[in-house]
Amino acid sequence: MAIKKELKFPKGFLWGSAVSAHQVEGNNVNSDWWEWEQKGGGKEHSGTACNFYNRYEEDIKIVRDLNQNAFRLSLEWARIEPGMGEFSKKEMEHYREILKSLKDKGITTFVTIHHFTNPIWFANLGGWENCKSSKYFSRYVKYCAHHFEDLVDLWITVNEPTVYAGQSYLLGLWPPQKKNFLRACRVFLNMIEAYNKTSLSLKKPHGIAHNIPRFTGSKNPLDLLLAKSLNFIFLDIPILLCLKKQDFIGVNYYSQFKIKNGKFSFDYLLGRTDMEWPIAPEGLYKILLNLKKYKKPIYITENGCADSQDKIRKFYIKEHLKAAHMAIENGVDVRGYFYWSLIDNFEWHWGFKPRFGLVEIDRRNNLKRKIRKSAKCYSKVCEENLMKP
Repeated sequence: MAIKKELKFPKGFLWGSAVSAHQVEGNNVNSDWWEWEQKGGGKEHSGTACNFYNRYEEDIKIVRDLNQNAFRLSLEWARIEPGMGEFSKKEMEHYREILKSLKDKGITTFVTIHHFTNPIWFANLGGWENCKSSKYFSRYVKYCAHHFEDLVDLWITVNEPTVYAGQSYLLGLWPPQKKNFLRACRVFLNMIEAYNKTSLSLKKPHGIAHNIPRFTGSKNPLDLLLAKSLNFIFLDIPILLCLKKQDFIGVNYYSQFKIKNGKFSFDYLLGRTDMEWPIAPEGLYKILLNLKKYKKPIYITENGCADSQDKIRKFYIKEHLKAAHMAIENGVDVRGYFYWSLIDNFEWHWGFKPRFGLVEIDRRNNLKRKIRKSAKCYSKVCEENLMKP
């Protein structure tokens, strides 16, 4: 549907993009994911990734040049605490330099404390299955709060606990590659417990980034019931378990699934991404409306598409921003939007093939950064705080 008028966003709206440490930094040698890669896990080895670790100044300049006023990044637990109870002063100073660089450029810092990867020592103790996992994580969070909070504006303590538990302990696609429903539930609940325990350590606003897909059903009553149940499982349960502790709700939204005859299917009415995910902005709108009842500020902490040819990204962003604006007009307190991701990155077990970045990474030419046309269109929205017809 074409825009008939300018869509103005609220004053102070955060416009940004996001990355995570393992996906962009490179050489994360003390993490369980790196160890898994050494043993042949995944389609590709992360290696130097995008070398954000050494080129962060270049990438932060791009954030500023693209008129973004916020940036979401993560701290790498395996770097900060490479040995149990052993914290690295070198890595602490490194992350402080990154955060200082962002603050010096007037960029709001949105910092994730855990984004899927764990120190090897933690994994060897059973990882998030361990009943003491929240204790170990709390110590790490307290360290982060003490050393970084003066440079952090908002915290995301845990990223997508449902995805981590599902991919690692239910589907067995990620380390430690276990397939057990009860173990997956235990891991998810331990991550939620860890968030609730550590929330008191953080003085700045904090929350969880929840991966919230939307499910629709065919006219079959059983399909409709299944879709309704899945929406409750993915949207309501994770939020209800830590609602009182969350200062805001983070929403990671990518696509929508249809239940037909008890099976997952897709509607490609608006097209599809390189990963065969439907472009479905109405799903984001419905999710935001559903979240209104919780009376918490909402940030869209991830939203993006794999598009190596940059043919659909502009359309994808504009359609999802229209959905977000419609939700705002209906009284939903949406305060920011972060495109995933700033740069093409290491997309977990898929490797480097999926290209989500506003900025292309030329892996054949010394990881050269090239700003895509869609990034310039998004930059205009960020600069003006509105979308024009």
